[in-house]
Amino acid sequence: MKKLFLLDAYALIYRAFYAFIRAPRINSKGQNTSAIMGFVNTLEDVIRHESPDFIGVVFDPKGGTFRHKIYPEYKAQREETPEDIRFAIPYIKEIIKGYNIPVIEIENFEADDVIGTLAKKFANEELSVYMMTPDKDYGQLVDENIYMYKPGTGKNPVEILGTEEVCKKYGIDNPAQVIDLLGLMGDSSDNIPGCPGVGEKTAVILIKKFGSVENLLESTDQLKGKQKENVENNAEQIKLSKFLATIKTDVPVEIELDELKKEEKNKKRLREIFDELEFRSLANRILNEEGGGVPEVTPIKSTPKKKNEESGMMDLFSQPDDKNDESKSSDEKSVKNAENKAPRDENMLDLWAGTTEFATLSDLKSIEHNYYLIEKEEDIDLLVQKILSEKFVSLDTETTSTNSINAELVGLSFSVKENEAYYIPTPPSREETLKIVNKFKPVYENEKILKIGQNIKYDINVLSKYDIEVKGPIFDTMIAHYLLNAKSYHNMDYLAEIYLNYKTIKIEELIGENKKNQKNMRDLDPQDVYEYACEDADVTLKLKKILEEELKKEKLVELFEKIEIPLIPVLAKMERNGVILDTESLKTVSEGLNVKLKEKEEEIYESAGLQFNILSPKQVGEVLYEKLKVVVKPKKTKSGQYATSEDVLQKLKGKHPVIGLILDYRGIKKLLSTYVDSLPSLINPNTGHIHTSYNQAVAVTGRLSSSEPNLQNIPIRDENGKEVRKAFVPEPGCLFFSADYSQIELRIMAHLSKDKHLIEAFLEGHDIHRATAAKLFNISIDDVTSEQRRKAKTANFGIIYGITAFGLAERMEVSRTEAKNLIDDYFNTYEDVKHYMDTSINMVREKGYAETLFGRRCYLPDINSHNATVRGFAERNSINAPIQGTAADIIKMAMVNIDRRMQAEGLKSKMILQVHDELNFSVVPEEKDIMQKLVIEEMENVCKLDVPLIADCGWGNNWLEAH
Repeated sequence: MKKLFLLDAYALIYRAFYAFIRAPRINSKGQNTSAIMGFVNTLEDVIRHESPDFIGVVFDPKGGTFRHKIYPEYKAQREETPEDIRFAIPYIKEIIKGYNIPVIEIENFEADDVIGTLAKKFANEELSVYMMTPDKDYGQLVDENIYMYKPGTGKNPVEILGTEEVCKKYGIDNPAQVIDLLGLMGDSSDNIPGCPGVGEKTAVILIKKFGSVENLLESTDQLKGKQKENVENNAEQIKLSKFLATIKTDVPVEIELDELKKEEKNKKRLREIFDELEFRSLANRILNEEGGGVPEVTPIKSTPKKKNEESGMMDLFSQPDDKNDESKSSDEKSVKNAENKAPRDENMLDLWAGTTEFATLSDLKSIEHNYYLIEKEEDIDLLVQKILSEKFVSLDTETTSTNSINAELVGLSFSVKENEAYYIPTPPSREETLKIVNKFKPVYENEKILKIGQNIKYDINVLSKYDIEVKGPIFDTMIAHYLLNAKSYHNMDYLAEIYLNYKTIKIEELIGENKKNQKNMRDLDPQDVYEYACEDADVTLKLKKILEEELKKEKLVELFEKIEIPLIPVLAKMERNGVILDTESLKTVSEGLNVKLKEKEEEIYESAGLQFNILSPKQVGEVLYEKLKVVVKPKKTKSGQYATSEDVLQKLKGKHPVIGLILDYRGIKKLLSTYVDSLPSLINPNTGHIHTSYNQAVAVTGRLSSSEPNLQNIPIRDENGKEVRKAFVPEPGCLFFSADYSQIELRIMAHLSKDKHLIEAFLEGHDIHRATAAKLFNISIDDVTSEQRRKAKTANFGIIYGITAFGLAERMEVSRTEAKNLIDDYFNTYEDVKHYMDTSINMVREKGYAETLFGRRCYLPDINSHNATVRGFAERNSINAPIQGTAADIIKMAMVNIDRRMQAEGLKSKMILQVHDELNFSVVPEEKDIMQKLVIEEMENVCKLDVPLIADCGWGNNWLEAH
C-alpha cells in the first residue's frame, strides 16, 4: 500500500525548537538554528525510515482563522512567537521547496483543517495517510487508512495511532469522540474553555455514558449536584468548545495527489541554504548519500585478538592487518564498500552532529575499531605495561549501581589510542576483584599519566572502595562539556550530549526485553558487555580531543584547570565522608510536625467552611475559585484544572485567610515527606552515613547542587526547617563546625560596580543593611529602625537583581508607589550600581553572554527578544549570573585550598557538607583552633576584591547549633 505523509509544520517546528531550548544550536553569526536543524532532521528521518510515496508540509496562515472571528479569545493566552522561530520559518520553507515538497498554506484555516481535509479526501484502500504531528487533537481524524504519526523522542520510538490505539488511549468508543472530550474538558493550549469542573477523567466517564456532548446536554436530568449545575449553566460554552475543537474536513484546498508525489531533492539549492546556515555536517550527511540520509551500514565487528605464532599467546598490541581477512570468521569481516565506509575519528564530529536518534548506536558502531576482551593474567600484565608507557589513558568502570558509594565493580576499561580499547571483567568475589584491580594500581596512582574520564568523580569513588587512589592530572569530559555547553557550540556539544545519554541507552539494549528483571551489568555475559565498555573509554578519549581544543579557543582552560578539575577529588572525598544523621531527633521532629499538620488541617476546614482533600489540587481549586470565589477569572493549567501551585497561591495570599493556611499545611507536609520521614531511609547500611551526590555540571551559574538527598534546599528561615538541621551531627566524639561567607553577593556587587558608597560601607565594617537604610532614609546609622533595616535588606537583595516595583511591593507588602520611590532612592544613593546594571545588560546585548570574575560564561540569547517577559528574564540574568557565578567560583576555590591545607597538615577532621556559601566540617576536638584558623584564612584570602571577604563561623553538637 502506498503512503501519503502530511506534516503539521508549526507543531514540528516548535517541538524541534524546544527540544534544544537548554542547549540551542548557535552558528558563528549568532543565529539560533535549533528549529531549522531539528525540523530538517525530522523531515529526513521520516523520508529515510518511512519512504513515503507522497508528502506535503502544511503551515498555519498568517493572521487569524475563522475560529478567532467566532471566539476572539481562541489561543489568546499564547506568547508571541519566539523571534528565533520567526527567523527560522523562511529558511524552513525554502528547505522544504529544496526537497521538492509542496508547502501548503490556506488563508483563514489552520494546518489541522487542511490536513484533515486532505486526509479524508485521499485515504482509500490503496493509499494510507499519515498525519505527522505531536498534537493530540488529530486523534478525531483517525479512520480506516488514516493514522496519527507521532515522532519519537530520545529513547521513545515513533508512535502510530490507528482507530484501535486512539480509542484505547482516550478510553472512548470511536476516534470522533475526541472532539466531545475536548468540548467538555477544554484545551488550555488553545484557550478552549470547556466545562468548569470537568477534567479528562470526568469527560471520559460522561462521553462513555452519553456518547456525545449533544446527548449529554439533552440528558442533564441524569446528572447530580455540582456536576449537573456546571453542565446546565455552561451548555452554550460546551457547544462553543466542541465547535472550536472540531477539525474541519471541507477546506477549499485545490491540490491533487500527483502534486504531492515524492520527488528527488534539489541538492544544489539545499547545499546553498545549508552552507549559509553553517550546517556543514548535516549537509554532508544528507547530500553526499544517494537516496538521502545516513546509509544503512552493516556495523563493523571489532577485530579479534591476534595470535602470536611464536608464543601461542594472544598478541593484544599488534596492529590489525586489513589485508589478511582469512583469520576472521565471515561475520567478523569489515564492510569494505568504499562508498559506504564510515569516516574515521577526524570526522567524528561531522558523523554524529545533527543526528536525531541514537537509540541503536548505529553511527558509532559503524566506525572501524579494535576492541579487546582481556581475561588472561598474562594479557592483563601486558596491558598494564602498555598503559604505563603512555602519557595519558582514558578510563571507565563498569559497576552494579549508578550510586558510586553502593556500586561494586563489574569491569575496567581503558583506551590510549582512538578506536582501540580494552575491557577487563572482574568476578563477583571481592578478593578476586582486588587481585585484578591491584594490577592496575600503578596506572591509577601514577602521578604523571593524565587520567581522562566522563564524570571521573564516580570512578574515583568506586576505585577508592578497592584501596585505589587516583593520582596525577585528570581531564573530565563531562566538566569540559559543561563549561562549553553555555554557548552550545554549533554541533560539537551535541556530540557530548549523545554520550551523556549513551550509557543508559546501551545498558537497556544489552539487557533487552527478555531480561527486564535484571538489575545491573553483573547479570550480563562479559562477551555481551565488552564492546560497550570499550566504547565508553574510546568515545571519552575522542571527546577529550575535541573538547580540549574548544576550551583553548574559548579561553576557558584556566577556569577548567584551576577551579573545576581540582574540585573533583575534593567533592569525591566529601561524598565518601558523608554525614551522620540523628534518627531519634528526626523521629521527635516528625511527631511534632504531624501534630502541627493536624492542627493546621482543622484550621483550614474551619476557615473554608467545609472539609476537602487539602492535597488534591483539583479540590483546592474548586474550594478557592468556585465556593470562596477568591478571584473572578482564575488561572488554569494545561489540563484545564484550576491553577493552585505555590506561586499562584502566594500571589493570592491576601485574598482569603485559608490560602495562607493551605500554604503552611503544604510546607509542613513537604518537609515531612522530603526530609524528616525520608532522610533515615537514605542512610547507607554499610557506613551508617548519608552520602549526598554533589552535581558539578548542572547549574549554569556554576553553583554546586546535590541530590539523593538534596541538602541545598532544606528550609532555614522557619523554625520547622531549622529542626531538620538539628539532626545532622558530627562523627562520634567530634564537633560540628560551620563557616559561611557574609553577604558575599553584595560584596561582589560592590567590587564589580566600583560603587564608592557600597565599598565604603563594607570597608568601614558597617552592617550593610543598616548602612543602606541610613542613606535611603537620610538618617544616622544609629537611628535606623528594624523596619527600615528590613526594607533596606529587601532592597539590597532585590533591586540589584532587577526586581520590579511590582515585585518589590509584593515582597515588602507596600504600595507600588512606595516601592518605586524606594528603587529610585536606591539608585540615587548607589549610582554606580545602576550604571553597572545598565552596562551589564548592554554588554550581554553586544557579546551574547555574561561573564564571572574568573571567566565563566552564561550565554543569554534572549537578551534581544521582542517578547518583554523573555527579554526581562535575560536582562535580570545579565546582572545575576556574574554575581552568583563569581560567588560559586570563590567557594569552589576555597574548598580546594582548604582541602589542600588539611592534607598538607595531616589533619584528621573532615569536610562533610557544602550548601551554597556555607561549608561544614566534622572536627576532631584537638584540632578545633587549627581548623577554625585554617578555614577562615582560606575562605577570606581566596581572592582579592575591593572589599574584604568575611567568613562567619560557629560550633556546636549539630548543624543547627553551629549555624
